[in-house]
Amino acid sequence: MKKFAKMSLVAAVAVAGLTTTSSAKALEEAIKNVDVSGTVVYRYDDQNYDHTGDVDNNKYKIGLTLKSKVNDDVTAVTRFIVGSQDDAGFVSLDHADSTKGDAQADVSLSNVYFSYTGIANTTINFGKQGLTTPWTVAIDADSNEQTGTGILALTNVGPVTLAGAYFNQTNLNTSSDVKIDGSKALGVTTKLVDGNNHVLDGDKNIITVGAMGNIGPVALDAWYLDMQDSFDSYTLGAAAKFDLDSVKLSMGIRHTELDIDDKLAGKELAKEDNSLTKVDLGAKMGIFGANVTYGWTDSEGGLAAVDNDSKAALQGWNLKLNGVADATFLKTSIDAQVLPSLNLALNYNVLDKDKINGVRGEDLTDKEYFLQASYKMSKNFGGYIRFGEVELENDGAKDNDGTVGRLQVQYSF
Repeated sequence: MKKFAKMSLVAAVAVAGLTTTSSAKALEEAIKNVDVSGTVVYRYDDQNYDHTGDVDNNKYKIGLTLKSKVNDDVTAVTRFIVGSQDDAGFVSLDHADSTKGDAQADVSLSNVYFSYTGIANTTINFGKQGLTTPWTVAIDADSNEQTGTGILALTNVGPVTLAGAYFNQTNLNTSSDVKIDGSKALGVTTKLVDGNNHVLDGDKNIITVGAMGNIGPVALDAWYLDMQDSFDSYTLGAAAKFDLDSVKLSMGIRHTELDIDDKLAGKELAKEDNSLTKVDLGAKMGIFGANVTYGWTDSEGGLAAVDNDSKAALQGWNLKLNGVADATFLKTSIDAQVLPSLNLALNYNVLDKDKINGVRGEDLTDKEYFLQASYKMSKNFGGYIRFGEVELENDGAKDNDGTVGRLQVQYSF
C-alpha cells in the first residue's frame, strides 16, 4: 500500500472524521498516517441465448480502503464502495434498456472498524467489517462482498493460527448467491430466503471458529460456522505446492458439510445432507500451465456456501456446483504465457446433474467452453477478454445454447 500526500475528497472527508477539533491536529499531519489501497474495475458483458434472449450491460466497481494509524496499538480501517448499494458488487448501467441513459453510481461506506494489535501475536478487529470465512467473500475487486458488524480475533499459537468471530448483524439478506426454500429448489441463484420465501433478516447472529497451520509444504485449515436459526456448517481444507525444478505442482482438497435448521425451511428440507467436495491439481512447465478441478455434491443436497466465489464453493464462468444436488463438476484449463504481458487460455467445464428435485429432469449435462486472453500492461493495470459458448440441457423444458462474451479492465493501487 502507498501513502499519498494528496487524497480525493472522499478520502479526505474520511480522514477528517477520524480527527477532532480538540486535537487541533492539521489534516496534513493526519494524512501522513493513512495508507490507501483499492481497485477500479470496468466490465462489459454480452450474452445471447436461444430461448432467453440477449443481455448486455456495462458494470463498474471502485473499492477504496483507508487504514489510519490511531496509535501504536490501534488502526482505524474504512472501505468505500462505488457500486451496488445492496451487496457491494458491481453497479450495472443497463445498456439493454434503451429507455435509460448513462446513470450515476452512488458511494457507500462498506467497512468501518478498529484493529487492535496490543496483544502479542494477536489481532482483534471490532466494528463493521468483511466476513472473512471460507463460506463468504470479504473483499472482492469485481463481485459482491459479505459484511457484518461484530468482533473477529486472530492469534498465533506456535505454528497454528486460531480464529474466532461473532457478528450480530450482516448483509447476507442482500449479498448471498444461494436460495434455501421449502420447494427444495437449491440450484437457483437468488437471495437467501426462509421457508416462507421471506428474505432472512440481517440481524441473525453468526458465530465462527477456525484453525490454520502448516505441516511441511501442506497448509491445513478447519472451520465451523453457525448462523442463528438458519444453518450450521463445517469445512476442512488442505493445499500444497511443490517445486520440482522444471515443473511446479499445486494440489488441494476441501470438504464442506452444511445442515439447514428446522426453523428455516421445514423438517423435510432440514433432514437433507448438504455437502460439497472438490479436488484440484495444477501444473506449470515453462510457459505452459494446466489446471483441473473435480467436485461432487451429496445426493440429497449440494449447498455448501453463501457465496459462489468462496473457498467452500466451486464454479466456472456461467456454471456452478454450489447448491446443485447429486451432481459432479469438471473444471479444466490450459494456458500459455506467450509474452511477459500476454496469457492465452482455453477453458472447458462440464456440470453433470443426476437430478434436480422439482426443477429439471434426470441425467442432464451442461457445458461451457471459452477462450480468454489476459493482458497486463503494467503491474497495476490490465484486463482480459473472454469469448465462448454455453450449452444448457433441458433448461426450462428446452435445450438453451448461448454465445457469451466479456471485456474487463482493472486498475489497482
